[in-house]
Amino acid sequence: MASRTGTAHVVTTKRKYKDQVYCTHLLRRSYREDGKVKNETLGNLSHLPDSVIDLIRRSLAGEHFVPAGQAFEISASRAHGHVQAVSLAMQRLGFASLLASKPCRERDLVQAMVASRIVCPATKLATTRLWHTSTLAAEFGVADATEDDLYAAMDWLLAGQDRIQKKLAARHLHDDSLVLYDLSSSYFEGSHCPLAKLGYSRDGKRGTLQVNYGLLTDERGCPVAISVHEGNTADSTTFMPQVTRLREQFGLQRMVMVGDRGMISQKAIDEMSQDADAAWITALRSSAIRTLVQQGAVQMGLFDERNLLEISSPDFPGERLVACRNPELAKLRVHTREDLLAATEQYLEKIKARVEAGKLLGQDRIGVAVGKVVNQFKVAKHFELLIADDSFTFTRKMDSIAAEAALDGLYIIRTSVTAERMDAPTCVRTYKSLSQVERAFRSIKTMDLKVRPIHHHLEGRVRAHIFLCMLAYYVEWHMRDAWRELMFADEDQTAKLVRDPVAPATRSQAAMKKVHSLALEGGSPVHSFQTLMAQLQTIVRNTCRAPNSAADAPTFQVTTTPSEEQKRALELIGQIRM
Repeated sequence: MASRTGTAHVVTTKRKYKDQVYCTHLLRRSYREDGKVKNETLGNLSHLPDSVIDLIRRSLAGEHFVPAGQAFEISASRAHGHVQAVSLAMQRLGFASLLASKPCRERDLVQAMVASRIVCPATKLATTRLWHTSTLAAEFGVADATEDDLYAAMDWLLAGQDRIQKKLAARHLHDDSLVLYDLSSSYFEGSHCPLAKLGYSRDGKRGTLQVNYGLLTDERGCPVAISVHEGNTADSTTFMPQVTRLREQFGLQRMVMVGDRGMISQKAIDEMSQDADAAWITALRSSAIRTLVQQGAVQMGLFDERNLLEISSPDFPGERLVACRNPELAKLRVHTREDLLAATEQYLEKIKARVEAGKLLGQDRIGVAVGKVVNQFKVAKHFELLIADDSFTFTRKMDSIAAEAALDGLYIIRTSVTAERMDAPTCVRTYKSLSQVERAFRSIKTMDLKVRPIHHHLEGRVRAHIFLCMLAYYVEWHMRDAWRELMFADEDQTAKLVRDPVAPATRSQAAMKKVHSLALEGGSPVHSFQTLMAQLQTIVRNTCRAPNSAADAPTFQVTTTPSEEQKRALELIGQIRM
């Protein structure tokens, strides 16, 4: 009889008996004998696991199997998850259409620079290198971009700044809106930019050139517009141009401007008092508060049973004054003043010792030495100084210290908003919402976006750079808001509207639970924005190809399967609404 050489295969049969299904897997071979096709059972595979049976079935069908490590090689691995989160947020915000209604190369480059500012802020030259370490360049289609391309895109962005900010204002501001405004500064590297001037440094960088910029936000702190000024520009001179901008460029007829005591000057108040549709909220300077106390308009005894009261004064006609006293703030200022006085005395004692040792003599020389240190901590007004050619003594002015201490914890909100439009507690809460702008400055300057130090030298590039950072914060602001449940942030934002406006702000019980446990309900860790972005960064996109293949061989991509925590983070970004 001829040898049987037919092809082997796996046959599966099923039979049902007493409501149970039984499967039989047989290894069979088909062959032809006397012109007829017959089957021969070579073995019973039913005792093997289903996965092994499937492997045998596929192998007999012609598939080839090799160890997983030899199946393909990874030719590139790039971090992807954090880029995916930023890109998704920009899509949800309609960011591309915000920049320009039609696609163009410059729009792609600006989007990539904004995303890069959030993912890994760096100089423009470094940006073109760093975004190849992630999927950012590929996601935004800018893999071939050079530093010069980015500079050209910045020029394009600056030309459209007014148009873009008008769109942002239409999204977030409306008639009768609360508008927050504050000014900050950042220092320069270099000395050739026309905007670079010596001025009051909010970075603590004395003697360095700087640029000032003012930020407009809505009442939540969401950025709407930014303006750039020379580094020696006074805060108050930038305020009224913003009111004009809101009217003429953004089309707001009625508004409430909120600015700190150094921002809204008396001159600006006089101008706005002629316009019934332009209201404002600010605070009094300490000298004005002291005058009101001396006049009896503010009686400190009234704060024994309350922490807020509304007063009036003929010195501020047609305005509302809301006096507040925070006992906890008063205690803090007592300790702070004592520390500053003690620190100043240490410097003065050193000078006194030099005089007594005969190492420093002469009234003029002693006076110069004292002048360098006595007001270093802004408490020179509290010291009595006696300087002679061969002696130096100092004492504290106890009356001056007591007079200042009497006003500790006291501040007065000044506003033109009517009581029908806004009650006294809401006025205080609204003024304190300026902390949202300060938070924006911290994020733009230090924590995340790192606007400083500024390396650009052309005025237009500096303006474009700062505007680019504001746009990046616009995206980040919405991401932070979406991720509140995953971060240490307080999710209960409505509580701010009803809590005591004078008492120190407190977090909700849910937020404090996250702070103390450092974990969410499911046990996953609570994150900051930076650590959550780093966690997403572990989602990697791998480019793979066959082993030992040519450089131009076909490739395929495999992306890390996200964890439940990462899935939730991306899901929350997908819920962002404009």
